[in-house]
Amino acid sequence: MSSPKYRVGGLTLTVLSDGVMWLDGGAVFGPVPKMLWSRVAPEINERNEIPLGLNCLLLESDGKTVLIETGLGDKTIDVLRKRGAPVEHGRLLDELAANGVQPGDVDIVINTHLHNDHCGWNTRREGEALTPTFANARYYIQRAAWEAATHPNERTKGAYLSENLLPLEEAGLVEFLDGETQITPDVRVIESPGHTADHASVVISRGGETAVYLGDVAHQFVQLERVAWLCAFDDLPLVSMETKRRIVAEAVAQRQLLIYAHHAYPGVARLRATEGKVKAVAEASHVF
Repeated sequence: MSSPKYRVGGLTLTVLSDGVMWLDGGAVFGPVPKMLWSRVAPEINERNEIPLGLNCLLLESDGKTVLIETGLGDKTIDVLRKRGAPVEHGRLLDELAANGVQPGDVDIVINTHLHNDHCGWNTRREGEALTPTFANARYYIQRAAWEAATHPNERTKGAYLSENLLPLEEAGLVEFLDGETQITPDVRVIESPGHTADHASVVISRGGETAVYLGDVAHQFVQLERVAWLCAFDDLPLVSMETKRRIVAEAVAQRQLLIYAHHAYPGVARLRATEGKVKAVAEASHVF
């Protein structure tokens, strides 16, 4: 099965999957009662967990191969199996290969933030050593997000794994960003705080058309339809609501293509506003 592809101007965007992770539904939907979120959950297992996509994005821009987000990776698989947790992830390198891309072909990696389900394939184990997976790439990361990840507090430390990060710094591959930054003529990193203080999203624009890779601005379609439906992991919930309002307004006005990191694969939609209500409508992929 070929990876779903979408057009933005003259660019082809390919959505890749690192698989699925299972997370507590109450955590995904935060303050929303289960009576409500269970109506829109894709599935609920006996552990009260729901499946979340691990959706990454691949494109070519300005002669560069760009990979946005690297999923959960494979370094935690053995630990999760010992805990009896479902293991359905670690597929990203196979997905890249199926699209004719080897790790050494990637020129740019962008992380929206550094929770371990977004940067797991930043590194991999080779024997006892941890090495950058994309050894020829520059990794673009917000400087403040790096600081938060490498100096976590009691609330956040479970979300970060130093093994996804420190080998990059040791290899000199990190490009630190300070706020909004143009990466290529088509690709721009913007600030979208709330989930974390220094969370970023990625805007891809060409020919008057725009796509936005959201990161964790929203985990599921419904969380942009209803901005008050927050995630328990949002560090700054009120800021998150303000960010979502801005994202929604721009997405509706400009008919932007939205790529969600955690909605069921491929997690691509456009927002429509009708009679004051916003609805996320899944976008069909194209065959080229």
